[in-house]
Amino acid sequence: MNTSADDGSPGRAGYRRSAGSPRGEARRRELLDRVTDDLAVNGLVDFSLRRAARAADTTHKVLLYHFDGVDDLLKQAVLELRERRTVNAMAAATGGPADWTLADRVRAMWPMLSGDEPGLRVLDEAIGLAMYDPSRFAWLGREASQLYLPSLVLLCPVDWSDQRKLEVAELILGALRGFLVEWRTSGDAAGVAAGFEALVRALEREEAGGE
Repeated sequence: MNTSADDGSPGRAGYRRSAGSPRGEARRRELLDRVTDDLAVNGLVDFSLRRAARAADTTHKVLLYHFDGVDDLLKQAVLELRERRTVNAMAAATGGPADWTLADRVRAMWPMLSGDEPGLRVLDEAIGLAMYDPSRFAWLGREASQLYLPSLVLLCPVDWSDQRKLEVAELILGALRGFLVEWRTSGDAAGVAAGFEALVRALEREEAGGE
């Protein structure tokens, strides 16, 4: 991935940041939405300030007015995609009957995480980038956990202790992330499906075991 400025130099701080006026924020939101849509379709490979400006139908100088360089723009676009994914997954997980078990909720949210939409593939690619260059992109993995864990904790039974909720949420997050990486890299859909069913059974046993 080429996260470089338009002239090929490393990402630089913006000329000026938007002062936060309603007009400035609206413009920043418009630009970010366009860049995010491009990222969802075309992925992380060859992402650059030049490409972002083309997608937003503007110039790199305008982008640098509203964002602190290409890395900041990439970060904001990835966070936007993650927010969309989390909202969809949580809507599926909480949209069923009140007596749904934790396993039911995880089963309902899985299609929202494992679909083949371009935006979902980009987020899974981001995990690889975090491992490839952790000194620069560790936030891609770290901030994903910070976003998903609280949502997963909320899916746990209310009578569980906070520690137990956190432990099970970490289990779910680690397992689902592993399944996504396995599917994207090996294409072994049957193997991933088998692993997911084992996770669901483990959650059923965990909840049946009581406190």
